Amino acid sequence: MTLDEGDLRARLTTGEVLVVPGVANALTAKIAVDVGFDVLYVTGAGVTNTHLGMPDMGLLTLTQMADHVSAIRDVVDVPLIVDADTGFGNAVNVGHTVRVLQRAGASAIQLEDQVSPKKCGHFEGKQVISAREMESKIHAAVDARDGRDFLVVARTDARAISGIDDAIERGQRYADAGADIIFVEAPVSLDELGRVATEIDAPTIINIVEGGLTQSISHAQMSELGFDVALYANLALLAMMKAVSRTLGELASGQAFFTDIASWEERQRLVGKPEFDAREARYAT
Repeated sequence: MTLDEGDLRARLTTGEVLVVPGVANALTAKIAVDVGFDVLYVTGAGVTNTHLGMPDMGLLTLTQMADHVSAIRDVVDVPLIVDADTGFGNAVNVGHTVRVLQRAGASAIQLEDQVSPKKCGHFEGKQVISAREMESKIHAAVDARDGRDFLVVARTDARAISGIDDAIERGQRYADAGADIIFVEAPVSLDELGRVATEIDAPTIINIVEGGLTQSISHAQMSELGFDVALYANLALLAMMKAVSRTLGELASGQAFFTDIASWEERQRLVGKPEFDAREARYAT
């Protein structure tokens, strides 16, 4: 069973943490749905890393992200929360970004309040725009979306620059400006996480980044703290990198036979070859 965009909004009010994995391409999206996930996050960092082979430092363009969203939407029918970084410009650009990504298949868009070019939320050297400018971007996103069921996620990176108090204040201001979900990036303690989840009057995201600034906690703890969404934006990417490095390392060392890999049959099933075979037979002359 899959969720439509209206179901995604309703899911935020159930009191149960919605666990969302990040995907960087259509194949990863198909794997995520195959194992049971019904909401996905299209990660800007992951697309930058896999498509460009570069770090998450504002290098991805709107066109590149839209192309990836379109490819993912073509093979899965679950809601897609799409990372749009800073919106690729000012408030006017944000409106354009929303329209482009919604046409490409996004169900929600995430905007952040960093100065452009942005950086990964767990990198040093970030800067943020004024809360007032971010509020304008949120207003533009809300005005541009086609239907209320398209959600706007507002992320603040202020914790690393001006502290948790400012980050929480910004989060509430962004909710008041019309954002549907608030994402305070990189709290550094359980106390800070608890404050984010309880002091902001809106659904909130906890972002778990392996090796990042926010500690990993159980889903039960997330629920107890009051979070609505648990995001694992680049877990699949890290797993892929480790697996590919290990297997190609074995190949480089002289190994010629491999067992710890997907089978031929599994590969063809995941990419839908049986369905394409059926189409070919249907349209054969």
